[in-house]
Amino acid sequence: MTVYASGVRETELWDRLTAALGPAYATVWADQVALPRLGSRTVCEALKAGLPCKTIWRAAWEWLELAPRDR
Repeated sequence: MTVYASGVRETELWDRLTAALGPAYATVWADQVALPRLGSRTVCEALKAGLPCKTIWRAAWEWLELAPRDR
């Protein structure tokens, strides 16, 4: 399922996570790391709860301390 939210689709969210973490680790990280900015939810939990993909990406971007160009 592709979710559109504020210009960021779910597929784009996964592409960005994979680029930042690598294909082997991105899905594990998204399923296991609870992000405070998402109400202590993981990326997967936040997606299931219907949070906007843009919000989820920004929380992940902040947690991972990625470069501003990746925001």
